[in-house]
Amino acid sequence: MNDTNGAAEAFHSHVFLGEGHEKSERKTWAVIWLCGAMMIAEIVGGLMFGSIALVADGMHMSTHAGALLLAALAYTYARKFANDPRFTFGTGKLGDLAGFTSAIILAMIALLIGYESVARLFAPVPIHFAEAIPIACVGLAVNIASAWLLSGGDHHHGHTHGHDHGHGHGHGAHDDHADHDEAHDITTASGSVRLEVFEDGVPPRFRLRAQSGQTLTAQAATIETVRPDGARQVFVMRDQDGYLESLAEIPELHAFTANVRIGQNNYPVTFEEHEHAQGAASRDNNMRAAVVHVIADAAVSVLVIVGLLLARAFGWLWMDPLAGIVGAFVIASWAVSLVRDTGAILLDMNPDRNMAGKLRQAVEGDGDQLADLHLWRLGPGHLGAIVSVVTAQAHEAGYYKSRLARFTSLSHLTVEVTHKS
Repeated sequence: MNDTNGAAEAFHSHVFLGEGHEKSERKTWAVIWLCGAMMIAEIVGGLMFGSIALVADGMHMSTHAGALLLAALAYTYARKFANDPRFTFGTGKLGDLAGFTSAIILAMIALLIGYESVARLFAPVPIHFAEAIPIACVGLAVNIASAWLLSGGDHHHGHTHGHDHGHGHGHGAHDDHADHDEAHDITTASGSVRLEVFEDGVPPRFRLRAQSGQTLTAQAATIETVRPDGARQVFVMRDQDGYLESLAEIPELHAFTANVRIGQNNYPVTFEEHEHAQGAASRDNNMRAAVVHVIADAAVSVLVIVGLLLARAFGWLWMDPLAGIVGAFVIASWAVSLVRDTGAILLDMNPDRNMAGKLRQAVEGDGDQLADLHLWRLGPGHLGAIVSVVTAQAHEAGYYKSRLARFTSLSHLTVEVTHKS
């Protein structure tokens, strides 16, 4: 047993919040203010004009705002205590805990709606259509506005970490993470140049840029890629504003050796395809729960409006409770899905079986044996892994860390190496 990194690295930051955490926090608080204003307007208006239906909808809006308040407080608490050493693996899971709680609340709401709807199916009550329909329409408008504010067209994958750390466990253990991108600095006889794969909203191309005042010309620079299967491709460069860019696009996957030829010299650069967390491993369940709340409410509003219109037009009073029963089933199904997904994360189930298989392939590529693998989620887009390797070779933890460097979602990686005697 030995600690390869020493006590100096035993303490480090464990910030595993999702990308765009603070923006999601602000959006949730904005929706709470919207719902709060609507709630006050309905309750005050109902009391002033003697409408019990308005008061009832205002009280319903208060439960809506309360559920969103849970999500907002989870965002705020997770951010404020992200560096608190009492949390061994940070506060990234707080959103999943809030999502789980919200799912339980949704399930209870579904049961209440279902119970009340069934009761009214057997014992119909008079419906005040003139008040009920406009209130349902206003509620739908508020829910649509809330969903728009919460979504905002943003889709974050959560693979920006902004930290690294390391400590040892067991034989040749190493715990580390560093941010990776598609840029490499090359030291030449005339100075430093940077080679990158640029694909920000455009097809991927090579860009070559001088870093230290040297002059690059398209005629003096070419790039040849050599892929693992031996396939080769030469990229001719063109002059752009301050840099060179390849004429041809780079085919997927971006895993190859790029031989950069500048003048008479050749500089090989290795690019590896980066693996990011997918699906449940990268999803922000706190925001998901908040969106499910408003969408569920909007869906119920649509069903209520349809039921009320049909009941008024044809005298089908049973349409109103039937709409409630359908809405209860819809909400219940969403609640069950949310409970299943967040519960799996809280119980540290494997969040990405596909990545687990690729981790095994990366470790066992040279004939080594993966004796044990633990993979769990630390926060949106952040995974923790413990990898135990048995090898007959002279490899240490750093070797396996470099082999797993392309898995950029591994924010907390511990490697244990046991050498066969």
